[in-house]
Amino acid sequence: MTYSVYQHWDPLKVMAVGISYPPELYDYIKNEKVRKVFYQIAEETEEDYQKLINLLHSFGVKTVRPNISEEIDMANHCIKNNQTIDKPGLFMQPRDSTIMLGDVFYAHGNPWAKNIVREVRNNDNEVKDTFNTGVTVNNDSVYMNGAMITRVGKDLIVGTFDWLSQPQIEEVNSIFTEKIPNRRIQVANTNGHTDGTFCPVVPGLILSIKGPNMYKETFPNWEVVYLLNESWNKITEWQQLKAVNRGKWWVPGEELNQDFTDYVETWMNHWVGYVEESVFDVNMIVIDKKNVIVNGYNRLAFDAFSRYGITPHICNFRHRYFWDGGLHCITSDLHREGVMEDYFPERGQ
Repeated sequence: MTYSVYQHWDPLKVMAVGISYPPELYDYIKNEKVRKVFYQIAEETEEDYQKLINLLHSFGVKTVRPNISEEIDMANHCIKNNQTIDKPGLFMQPRDSTIMLGDVFYAHGNPWAKNIVREVRNNDNEVKDTFNTGVTVNNDSVYMNGAMITRVGKDLIVGTFDWLSQPQIEEVNSIFTEKIPNRRIQVANTNGHTDGTFCPVVPGLILSIKGPNMYKETFPNWEVVYLLNESWNKITEWQQLKAVNRGKWWVPGEELNQDFTDYVETWMNHWVGYVEESVFDVNMIVIDKKNVIVNGYNRLAFDAFSRYGITPHICNFRHRYFWDGGLHCITSDLHREGVMEDYFPERGQ
């Protein structure tokens, strides 16, 4: 058996799940109020990872997590020497640096991505055998950001930013066509990560926070359920506050800044509760054609699920906007049952 992923509604069997710094890493913070906030965020983040892992296990999905002991040692070294601490995004959000395309696992040079491969090969016999014999691990030839690529069988939808010129978009298309010659490449301006913009839940259905017109060429005749003003669109005030303080908590001493104290207290006292109760993401995990994991409730989304015979399972990642990663971002599917399908045969080779 060879591990592979061709389309993300095929039955999920093996999933990499992220991890964050433990609470004790933040012992260095002198401001007691801020330190307690980070303890709570760290504890609740791991609680939510565990809820997700348990839910995945209930569907029979194997999970793999990285060993970040070296990263924790490095962070403590930086703290001791008053140096900037690395933000944990690389090992919290495996989607940003890994992707399984067919039976090739792209883990370009990133320590976190290589860590996944090491843990898979060392700790799970079934997965280990597969990776050792059936899966090519591509570390060097091309960088693949799994959050920017949507796998729809023979078609790969590659997201871009709206500031890219047409020649640059054509260059993206050319690079992907060269590196992955057996697929049709569809480059789409998603102005960021595709998994934060839209989700093709099953063949024929898309949930999106952007208007339906952008899908007429990429997904002709598919239903697009447009979720107006959801996700990041609902928290612009929070984004502005975050932009002012971006990265400061990774610099020892900055946590004494009153602006920063106000920032973390505002998050805990207002925004995390609002996000948990009121904001719906298209950044979701499709288990199979009948089950999907979502962060919360949205009437339009749930009505669409019902029409297609899909059961939604709510599993909230409370601090996803604090860390910049939703349910899809904090995972990376390593194996799904199925073979490559062609959903748009009229496009030819």
